[in-house]
Amino acid sequence: MKKSVGIVTKFNGYCVFCGRPTEEEHHLLFGNGIRELAEKDGIKVPVCSYCHTQNPIAQRVHDNAMAEKLSKIAGQLAWEKHCVASGKTEDEARTEFLYRYGRSYL
Repeated sequence: MKKSVGIVTKFNGYCVFCGRPTEEEHHLLFGNGIRELAEKDGIKVPVCSYCHTQNPIAQRVHDNAMAEKLSKIAGQLAWEKHCVASGKTEDEARTEFLYRYGRSYL
């Protein structure tokens, strides 16, 4: 993919979970070198540090298995949506995601 998706929300500066001003970004795709690709592709959302890592486990993104799975699904969907908006078919977008990230989270 030539052009970066960019931050996945237009509300940059506000936490996507609670609406507080943000200090951090959460990469929707991460693990085993994938985070670096997500950084290049802009597959991330703004978050406050409380929702990112400081809440109790059930209420934060990191170390919460369900939130991490949902992050990866949302990241793949955002990446594929960007590909389709650039003129690819849905099948082409899925194939390109698999090639770039090595697996599907859907």
